[in-house]
Amino acid sequence: MTTLSLEIAVLAKAYTEGGLTPEGVLDAVYARIDERGERPVWIHLLSRAEAGRQLDAAQARKAAGADLPLFGIPFAVKDNIDVAGLSTTAGCPDFAYTPDRSATVVQRLVDAGAILIGKTNLDQFATGLVGTRSPYGIPSSVFDERYVSGGSSSGSGVAVGAGLVSFALGTDTAGSGRVPAAFNNVVGLKPTKGLVSASGVVPACRTQDVVSIFAGTAGDALAVLKVMGAFDPADPYSRKAPAAATEPAAWPLGFRFGVPRDGLEFFGDDAAARLFAAAADRLEALGGTRVPVDFTPFRDAAQLLYSGPWVAERLAAIRDFAKASPDSIHPVVRGIVLGAEAIGAVDAFAGMYRLAELTRKAEAEWAGMDVLLLPTTGTTYTIEELLADPVRLNSNLGYYTNFVNLMDLSAIAVPAGFRPGNGPKGGLPFGATLVGPAFADGALAVLADRLHRAQALPIGATRQLPQGPALDADHAAPGTVRLAVVGAHLSGQPLNHQLTGRGARLVRTARTDGGYRLFALAGTVPAKPGLVRDAGGAGGIELEIWELTEAAFGSFVAEVPPPMAIGTVLLEDGTAVKGFLCEPAALAGAEDITGFGGWRRWLAR
Repeated sequence: MTTLSLEIAVLAKAYTEGGLTPEGVLDAVYARIDERGERPVWIHLLSRAEAGRQLDAAQARKAAGADLPLFGIPFAVKDNIDVAGLSTTAGCPDFAYTPDRSATVVQRLVDAGAILIGKTNLDQFATGLVGTRSPYGIPSSVFDERYVSGGSSSGSGVAVGAGLVSFALGTDTAGSGRVPAAFNNVVGLKPTKGLVSASGVVPACRTQDVVSIFAGTAGDALAVLKVMGAFDPADPYSRKAPAAATEPAAWPLGFRFGVPRDGLEFFGDDAAARLFAAAADRLEALGGTRVPVDFTPFRDAAQLLYSGPWVAERLAAIRDFAKASPDSIHPVVRGIVLGAEAIGAVDAFAGMYRLAELTRKAEAEWAGMDVLLLPTTGTTYTIEELLADPVRLNSNLGYYTNFVNLMDLSAIAVPAGFRPGNGPKGGLPFGATLVGPAFADGALAVLADRLHRAQALPIGATRQLPQGPALDADHAAPGTVRLAVVGAHLSGQPLNHQLTGRGARLVRTARTDGGYRLFALAGTVPAKPGLVRDAGGAGGIELEIWELTEAAFGSFVAEVPPPMAIGTVLLEDGTAVKGFLCEPAALAGAEDITGFGGWRRWLAR
């Protein structure tokens, strides 16, 4: 069970096929938690018996015919979100209360069959992007205990990054659902404001708060969002979203992604700068067109969140408690929140006017792009560095995140590589964020999934690559064809230019279903493999999926020489695409290389 994948899609398939049981998965989860220890990730950890009782209830409803899309999936909740019968602390023991009802989002997840494991640590009152402002201990990055985990949803990010749960809820006002994702190499989906109910959530800035999702893949995050996302009349800031908001959407070839023409800031982290440049290059390889944009209005709006009147919302959320028990509040949080007493009504209106001006300027940039690509953070810091300079360094971490909710945008943070192990901050992950208009959540998740899978990065600190199906496996853009290549047309191989020269984009890597063999053909220049459908073949052969227009596909096929042919190739996720196959007559003298698992591995033998 130590190699058990907790991806939602993987668990759901294993439950259906009988390869795993929810009971066995819960046993593995609690074994992992016991090995790691309860603190500082968890503020309240449910017992294995309590989790078992939830599972019993879900099984009874499932047996009665209920549709439970998250049946048996373990999850965690940030401890500023109510769970009936459990204390809500918001990271402050003296503030704690015990609610009679769960937050709307938690209830929807439990009703869908998910199993709550516990409540996670956070920067107190969700004020901070660092994870160092909690009396329950300081969570650290799952890659290096010297470095911060990110906040304020620190425990939730670590719980997913360490493989303790399949997904976790955080909250995101300034970036708290994205920064911990970057620092723990997981996906962080920040929904559009009002798409997910905030009823039963301790507010930070009530007009800007959203409940966010940490997961191993964008597909898992979107599956959770589809359960959570619904209008809630109990939440005055809930919005009736279009049905397409949580549905995967195809991206056309040549989609436009914005990258700041200037204003990129990495705070001296050269490795992060190189990783971001690589992420932009990769998005181009996936079919995007890079568009330089003016980042100034976004950057200036970001500064308003903590230097403008919205700080007063943090005071409004806990004013009575802050005045009655100021010494119960973390010193850094207290300084931020009580400092808002100097903000007046005139300041509030001036701030709103300034934000409206900046949003209008940003609209001019959005006219030229479909999505904005940014670093999730420009750098990261050690816990020691943050404790010594808590306000300035925290502000640095919000450079690319603070404006998103103020401007009513959607966003998803996705892993984007690792710093070299022998350099500064060696071995630590880097994250990129895709930002889109309001209610573009489903579309962003598709693009994030492509970017994630194109890099072949593991989930969190595990060595496991995503095992579930790609989010857009069945969503080719209209007027395009998906093509599987196995040899000389792979990225970096001699004939790849025949694809890129036609404007094709790399969608993802994949493997064939069982029943295929791969051969190294004799006497071909350049060297070519032959893929053959054979019931006795082991399959599992690595390939790449490319997407090109129907016209480009037609011209490409016209150039395919014998003994190659284009047919239908079945993938291990159950989908079918067009792909290279080989005439059996060409196998005379060929070497069976199926056991290598793919052309690249055979070449590197």
